[in-house]
Amino acid sequence: MQTTNSYSLEKDIESVLISEQQIREMTDRLAADISKAYQSTIEEGRKLVLLTILKGSVLFSAELVKKITIPAELEFMKVSSYGAGTKTSGEIRIHLDLLRDDLPNLDILVIEDIVDSGRTLFRLTQMLRNRGAHSVKTVTMLDKPSRREVQFVPDFCGFQIPDKFVVGYGLDYNEEYRTLPFVGVLKPEIYAPKQTP
Repeated sequence: MQTTNSYSLEKDIESVLISEQQIREMTDRLAADISKAYQSTIEEGRKLVLLTILKGSVLFSAELVKKITIPAELEFMKVSSYGAGTKTSGEIRIHLDLLRDDLPNLDILVIEDIVDSGRTLFRLTQMLRNRGAHSVKTVTMLDKPSRREVQFVPDFCGFQIPDKFVVGYGLDYNEEYRTLPFVGVLKPEIYAPKQTP
């Protein structure tokens, strides 16, 4: 049974791009790949840190991390790109930081909801490496390679998607639609500026 809130949000969705079932299957696959890839981290005495980027990655991260079968610690960061107008400089502003003194013993896996320009993750991973982390890799639920502005390829990827405005499963437009249980394409009239006659 749909709630009033869910129904009011779903009417703004043009189409469902990735269903709940597809998300479950995707996180099963990624968790198995990650568990295998980081087995040596545990064997060699380092720690795996699953670093969730707030807010958009929370739902994806929660589904993913409970399926990872090797020991791991959870951490969170909140970062944003900034610049003039609609263009970002590629620099990042840190709103919530990762402050640890054991970075050389950490293999960090950054969990992101979507990669488009790649600028934020490129700078963030570079910064964590410069701080001394043993390794820094990334996993993203969605990847839009057609939007890339820097040379950046996520190490683990759920789905590559076309250049559509997507919301749901953590992804928002003006802080709405995050709670939808699927990834959907938002109707253009919701976000496109109204044309005046």
